[in-house]
Amino acid sequence: MTRPVDTTRGAALVALAALLWSSSGLFIKVLPLGALQIACARSLVAALTIAAVVAFRGGRPFPRPDRLSLACAASYAGVLVFFVAATKLTTAANAIFLQFSAPIYLVFLEPWVTGRALQRRDLLAVGLCLGAMGLFFVGRLGAGTLLGNGLGMVSGLCLALFSLTLKLQRHRHPGADPIGAIILGNLLVAILCAPLALRGFHPTLPQAGILVYLGVFQIGIAYLLFNAGMRHLSATAAVVTGTLEAVLNPVWVFLGIGERPSPWALAGGLLILATIGWYNLVPRPSRSRL
Repeated sequence: MTRPVDTTRGAALVALAALLWSSSGLFIKVLPLGALQIACARSLVAALTIAAVVAFRGGRPFPRPDRLSLACAASYAGVLVFFVAATKLTTAANAIFLQFSAPIYLVFLEPWVTGRALQRRDLLAVGLCLGAMGLFFVGRLGAGTLLGNGLGMVSGLCLALFSLTLKLQRHRHPGADPIGAIILGNLLVAILCAPLALRGFHPTLPQAGILVYLGVFQIGIAYLLFNAGMRHLSATAAVVTGTLEAVLNPVWVFLGIGERPSPWALAGGLLILATIGWYNLVPRPSRSRL
């Protein structure tokens, strides 16, 4: 009976990936560069990093993509761009907590794909999380913060679609490695952002060092770990395990630059994490998992 061991290993790999991801908020806040410049540079470095690792292992970094891998790459690109933009426009806590609204969408998307019946507990979890997300919009909001919160929610939808399409690739093509879609997604970000990002892009040496770190470790190595962990977890379980990022991201930002989330946003974020944790206490039936 190797399933529990595999699940534990998958959760550990995704948790390690989340630890690396969690450093993004602080560095995005510290860098005096535009959102598109950061997204473009770190994604280009990440694509080269992942491709180099795949090639070193004897794999194909750039396999011919099908529709599913293109959808995976596009949703992944959305996660990166919208999250960076949201972090620049609102607090890091708001951006990351709203990104982790992804399990709300997966509650509906995964049963629709797998044929699992929607349960009352699913609807209750969605209702609680939607109420929690509403707390982010309580109080005085400037136009930038309002837009940033909206982009954080879009980033969450993209994360749900990315997790599901990544898992579907493994389900439909058991012998194939979907890491190529992640490489393609990073290249897509770099190409789409380049026309605007390259204008006035003259990073200093320390800024370039941060961008390299973000590309190599915070994105590149992290997604290699996430991809490996997804082999042993459902799409929902992988995203839930990744909520470790939502816990640590605001902590690093607070310790680094002293940014504090509003009390309403903090309450909303804690409610989202608590609801997601409660929702996953009862194991999913094995037949309904991808």
